[in-house]
Amino acid sequence: MMRCPNCNSKDIGKIGSHQYYCWGCFIELTVNGEKMSVYQVEEDGTLSSLDDLFFEEELPHIHANGI
Repeated sequence: MMRCPNCNSKDIGKIGSHQYYCWGCFIELTVNGEKMSVYQVEEDGTLSSLDDLFFEEELPHIHANGI
């Protein structure tokens, strides 16, 4: 099971074919192959990347079908 890289919550919902949403800390996760990107959802609905807050080795490498 996938855990949020920000808050470690397992409460992750699928919102698109490769997009997920953490209900624990309200961030969006995008999975592209084995790479995960993390975004903060702004008040106006735009996404701001949080990838620079995580070191590359700290971002989990997962398979999209493993969620």
